[in-house]
Amino acid sequence: MSKKNQDADVDFIQALAEILNENDLAEVQVKRKFDDNSSINVRVSRQTTVMAAPISVAPATSIQPAAVAPGATPAADAPAEDPAQHPGAVTSPMVGTVYLQPEPGTPAFVSVGDNIQEGQTLLIVEAMKTMNQIPAPSSGTVKRILVEDGSPVEFGTPLVILE
Repeated sequence: MSKKNQDADVDFIQALAEILNENDLAEVQVKRKFDDNSSINVRVSRQTTVMAAPISVAPATSIQPAAVAPGATPAADAPAEDPAQHPGAVTSPMVGTVYLQPEPGTPAFVSVGDNIQEGQTLLIVEAMKTMNQIPAPSSGTVKRILVEDGSPVEFGTPLVILE
């Protein structure tokens, strides 16, 4: 490879790194084909570190639960339950992008309140240009859809709650 081609490749990679930073992206991947025998495949990514905030713990004290009138519900500011811990949570088996319908402009696979059968497609997770249908692990009713169409998901992200 000539020095001129190497310099052009370095400039190309630096331009991708600038795009990554300017657009606050985690990763950019580009395949550039020059001719039948020459191409370059570049992936530029950055690792972000999340620092946990320090937690202060108060000394243990005796706390009595507040009395709730019969038939009343507890305060609305009670901590919300983690959807991933719900026994009917269907989680993502992979990293990808969620699609709630088979193609744009068509009805969604499922809606809240739908009764579904085991094996019925709930949604699609696209990973590496492959559309992966996510089947219902059991029959039941769709109680909540926890993701939006086109949103990115990680492995283990709760997608749907079935009961």
